[in-house]
Amino acid sequence: MNAVEEVKSRLSIEDVVSEYVQLKRAGRNFKGLSPFTNEKTASFIVSPEKQIWKDFSSGKGGSMFDFVMEVEGVDFRGALELLARKSGIDLDDYKTTKKTGPNKEKIYELLELSAKFYQVQFSKNNKALDYVLKKRKFSKQTALTWRIGYSPNNGSALIDFAKSKGFSDQEIALAGLSTKRYGGGLQDMFRGRLMIPLQDPQGRVIGFTARLLDDNPSVAKYINTPQTVLYDKSRHIYGLHNAKEAIRKNKYVVLVEGNLDVIASHQAGVNQVVATAGTALTEPLLKNLSRFTGDIRLSFDADRAGIAATERAIPIASKVKVSLSIIDIPAGKDPDELIQKDPKLWVNIIDQNKYVLDWLIALYERRLDLKTATGKKEFSDVLLPVIKNLDDAVEKDHYLQQISDKLGVSKSALLDKYSATKKNQSAMPRRRIKIEPQKINKTQMERQRTEDNFASLVLMRKTLRNFTDIIQPEMLLNENARQLVIFLKENKDFDGGQGDKIVQNLRDYVKIESLLYEELYQGLELNELHEEASRLQARLIEMYVKTQKAKIIEELQTASDKASRDLLNQAKQYDKLLNQVKGA
Repeated sequence: MNAVEEVKSRLSIEDVVSEYVQLKRAGRNFKGLSPFTNEKTASFIVSPEKQIWKDFSSGKGGSMFDFVMEVEGVDFRGALELLARKSGIDLDDYKTTKKTGPNKEKIYELLELSAKFYQVQFSKNNKALDYVLKKRKFSKQTALTWRIGYSPNNGSALIDFAKSKGFSDQEIALAGLSTKRYGGGLQDMFRGRLMIPLQDPQGRVIGFTARLLDDNPSVAKYINTPQTVLYDKSRHIYGLHNAKEAIRKNKYVVLVEGNLDVIASHQAGVNQVVATAGTALTEPLLKNLSRFTGDIRLSFDADRAGIAATERAIPIASKVKVSLSIIDIPAGKDPDELIQKDPKLWVNIIDQNKYVLDWLIALYERRLDLKTATGKKEFSDVLLPVIKNLDDAVEKDHYLQQISDKLGVSKSALLDKYSATKKNQSAMPRRRIKIEPQKINKTQMERQRTEDNFASLVLMRKTLRNFTDIIQPEMLLNENARQLVIFLKENKDFDGGQGDKIVQNLRDYVKIESLLYEELYQGLELNELHEEASRLQARLIEMYVKTQKAKIIEELQTASDKASRDLLNQAKQYDKLLNQVKGA
């Protein structure tokens, strides 16, 4: 991984942009006022999912690096240095003259090999098979889909296997697959356990959760891969690689505590379910989920640890700008139990989610006697610090009023206590943008917008690519639009999966164009899209012809008779071209 990729893995574009622009969530994206123009209506869009931004008022767009280059007035190197400092990366570590540390690709390879090894062992172990297929009632297909395995209980089976395939002790240790024996030497990290691979959003194995099959209260039921160069517990979301499409489709995600609960839910057809490594909801984890949806529903145990984790998560969710809600499961039950009884019970309970603060208030209302001074004090002690850390002023005021009404105390008394409550984090001032908002050249802006809109349509809809037949490279001023449109003209069946070099070079522009399509054209009927493509094609040619004829008029003033005749013939050809699309 190079320095640019490492920065992208550590920072989210919405965090970078929000240091300069006030953003508000709008569905899957964020919106704000353009920092580049003096617009009054928000048309600046940030897509966490695509890690891209588009400013519809100025026509600018790109990655987080492009944004920093624009607002700070620096070149790419300057933007990289600024973002590297922000993410805690030392760029010296990425110089070609120095080693870059562990070979991550080799570790990915080792973990993939280990997952296959555990799967083979699982197929031979009756105890593991009985637990998965009979007790948990998972199908064979489910076990294959989630790559369930088993680790032999003989000390160094995995280490011996990995070494036979050419991996070193150091690589095995870096992958989190070995541990030191008492008295020296290495042994397998996981022994005699059901193995559940942990996979990144692309499906690559980055570690394992291992479940004990024997009932032994003196031994931990679950152990996980320790922190490695690939596995970060605070960021990992189990099952996201299989859930992300369902999350996008359903527009919400359910977070559960157990990996096996995720598997059970997916087997029951409820695929928008993932799990955390424990109950801690960290900011990086919520940011990762916010790229897919702003509606996050928790299904955690209502014990002390679960409630504490929920309370800590509320201000983080407010900061990340996601809606956090709670799924109340009957006492003593978990998702897997509900699913085994009747999958519809799980579906119904997911739809009965309660906004997290309303749930928290109701919980403490049941647990405390609000008629007593002690109960009122404890109630406000718990809730005021949570409310104080909310980002939204209107939401703060709403819940202060609600607590005031429930306790039967004046709002001013609450405000006094509220003001005395120490806020965990002080608000960070927005960074000053180092460029002045520009005056827009309306003619130039219209041309760029027309080119971008046309490119987005022919990119996203194959049936519209015939509109590129008449388009020539010189008709497009924007270099990115020109390359993309001409590529699509020559590759009308392109579906994004061919990995062509020209498209790889334009990957950020392609993301911008797909975002533009979602904002402007998603949901339109095909005949409407056809009419819009026809209009944009005609407008592109009209602007091109106008520009070319203006040049001809200027050249005619000093041209010879023969040159004048040639220029007039060119003008006629441009008129024919214009009539061709106007008559279409």
